[in-house]
Amino acid sequence: MTRSADVLVCGASFAGLAVARELAGVGADVLVVDRYEIGERATSACAAPAPWLHVMGVEGAIRRELPAMTFTTPHGTVRYRLPWSWAAFDYRDLCRRLWAQCGAARFEVAKVDGREGGRVLTDRGPIAAPLVVDAMGWRRVLDEPHYQPPDAPLSRGLEVHPEADRAGDALDVWVERSLVRRGYGWRVPAGAEARIGVGSYDPHQHVRAPTDALAARVDAPAVRYQGNWFPHRLRAATDGEVLYVGDSAGHCFPLSGEGIRTAFYFGIAAGRELRAVLGATKTRERALADYAAFHDAHAPAFRRALRLQRLVPALPPRALTIALRALGAQPLVDRAFGWYLEQAHPRFAEGTQR
Repeated sequence: MTRSADVLVCGASFAGLAVARELAGVGADVLVVDRYEIGERATSACAAPAPWLHVMGVEGAIRRELPAMTFTTPHGTVRYRLPWSWAAFDYRDLCRRLWAQCGAARFEVAKVDGREGGRVLTDRGPIAAPLVVDAMGWRRVLDEPHYQPPDAPLSRGLEVHPEADRAGDALDVWVERSLVRRGYGWRVPAGAEARIGVGSYDPHQHVRAPTDALAARVDAPAVRYQGNWFPHRLRAATDGEVLYVGDSAGHCFPLSGEGIRTAFYFGIAAGRELRAVLGATKTRERALADYAAFHDAHAPAFRRALRLQRLVPALPPRALTIALRALGAQPLVDRAFGWYLEQAHPRFAEGTQR
């Protein structure tokens, strides 16, 4: 038996919940499905610019605010004081706080397998909806052909979660070829734990051994592993029928691998277009076209970051160290990280539905 809804959101992590949150109060039947309960199965380092968590009303999930970053190469460490702070947060808590803002939206546990004949196929039966969002991550389940790692523009990351033995006020980054040839390592203080991991831009390079090595270097046990693939190239925002949001649209920012605030950002944009359709101020076709145009307008910034992703690992380590030190002057730090935040600025979320 085919069930139905006005809006079907596939995926209940950052992007999908941002879409559903934007639809609160529209009076439509919004159904969110995910293969896991809301807040289960975190797959990211769970750190995002703190201003985004505040504007989304989920600051209660923050476990540690980090106003600084350090960058370590084989030739030294530089420390930057940022013009804004990173926030390490609890994934389950944040997702549940977002869901609490989603109004009368319904949630069901269901594994989405694809679509056929205008219906979305799940292990709980088909679902029909005139408005469908794929926010299920890099697999882009509702599209063909599917990405198949490692032969796809994907990065891979893995981290461990030992108990923290010091507070720390910086998000630490290692750029060392001896650790990972094309990528970086990180340590994120997060309250009672630290999140220590390695990401590789080369999907063929395994990251278990580098992650273990980095944990050993900072005298932390390699426990509670968590990891996933993440995209580093934009994909089409719609196929004319489905809106793709978050990792399914390649919204993970290249170089940094950050995808949480972009999931919020593009999820809000998609939700606003759907609100317009439900409010009869736009046709479905117009809304999908406008969302695609909004997505495409950000392509130059993503391409610039992708060029940096290719350039940074290719720089001789001494040259990279010199460049990092030269950028350490506070006006340059403010300008660089101001540009970075501007690409998906939290002001965009102001006035969204709560």
